[in-house]
Amino acid sequence: MMHPRRPDGFDGLGYRGGARDEQGFGVAFPARSFSSGSDLGHWVTTPPDIPGSRNLHWGEKSPAYSVPSTSTPYEGPAEEPFPSGGGGGGAVQGQSSEQLNRFAGFGIGLASLFTENVLAHPCIVLRRQCQVNYHARHYHLTPFTVINIMYSFNKTQGPRALWKGMGSTFIVQGVTLGAEGIISEFTPLPREVSHKWNPKQIGEHLLLKALTYIVAMPFYSASLIETVQSEIIRDNTGILECVKEGIGRVIGLGVPHSKRLLPLLSLIFPTVLHGVLHYIISSIIQKFVLLILKRKTYNSHLAESSSPVQSMLDAYFPELIANFAASLCSDVILFPLETVLHRLHIQGTRTIIDNTDLGYEVLPINTQYEGMRDCINTIKQEEGVLGFYKGFGAVIIQYTLHAAVLQITKIIYSTLLQNSI
Repeated sequence: MMHPRRPDGFDGLGYRGGARDEQGFGVAFPARSFSSGSDLGHWVTTPPDIPGSRNLHWGEKSPAYSVPSTSTPYEGPAEEPFPSGGGGGGAVQGQSSEQLNRFAGFGIGLASLFTENVLAHPCIVLRRQCQVNYHARHYHLTPFTVINIMYSFNKTQGPRALWKGMGSTFIVQGVTLGAEGIISEFTPLPREVSHKWNPKQIGEHLLLKALTYIVAMPFYSASLIETVQSEIIRDNTGILECVKEGIGRVIGLGVPHSKRLLPLLSLIFPTVLHGVLHYIISSIIQKFVLLILKRKTYNSHLAESSSPVQSMLDAYFPELIANFAASLCSDVILFPLETVLHRLHIQGTRTIIDNTDLGYEVLPINTQYEGMRDCINTIKQEEGVLGFYKGFGAVIIQYTLHAAVLQITKIIYSTLLQNSI
């Protein structure tokens, strides 16, 4: 969101037909209208005010007002046109537009959240199953084979086979957010990095992230098992089963495992490495894309080529696009490391997965990796370099769906704005 650049002392209310309190007086005086050509020329031709004026929403802070019938409306990028008959209609129209903006912003964020956590979950399930399936001869590197195997799973096991473990992923997100908040409250580690950052502050912030990933690690393992376990032999588990198994993994009770199960201490390094790298890459890409989009928006406003609809879209979509690009880049770059991480977490848990080559039958996981280095060398020798990218086609489908939902949401929002302006 762009920050307005206005002269000192200009609050943006007196130049829109509203009333404001003059400094030093106890009463409100009616604001000057734009009937004067000097006032209009001064504020419209000043370049810094044009891009910032789109952040001023009518009816947000201004008190009751009355607009003379002779005043002409100010045509800013996001201003509401005033009726020539009086101020009552303008207030109602401005409030309805503001409510539409808030509702649309909430809807856009909800659509993005729904896509990331619900609509894309079948892609996450198949992607993880392919990653841990060292038996697989078909690597599913393209979305075409992924769609075919998804159809086979749905036909043989039903829709639940593609949405299994979705509740546990929300639990892991909740545990991660809760652990980060608690640790930051009882330690001097900062949750946010200020603009005037220094290497020490960055290090403390990353340390907070690392401790958070360590706390959430056993629950992440339990969630991983739920998402890859075949529905054919799976029992009906409760929504809190992930919490139960995560705690059991920590204390070593109640969880069936074999001698090949790696201790949690040996999983700390790959888990923290993947989590911290994912966070760093996502943050860098997000800031970079957001900077480009803001600069592009600023230049378009200076050229006076942006419409009111486009100006309102600029308030919501740059951040969503930046988040989309950040998640895509980090998932693609760290996909091989994620494959290694999932195989280490699943080893020794006696998990039975679906056969991703046939679309039916089940397979046991009987790997015997000694650690992260041994896992990398074994995959490279036995499955080749492409073995690190098993299930990559699911990532393509996941982010294609996400991009499509963002585009559809943008079209719907643009249509609503055009009808309301």
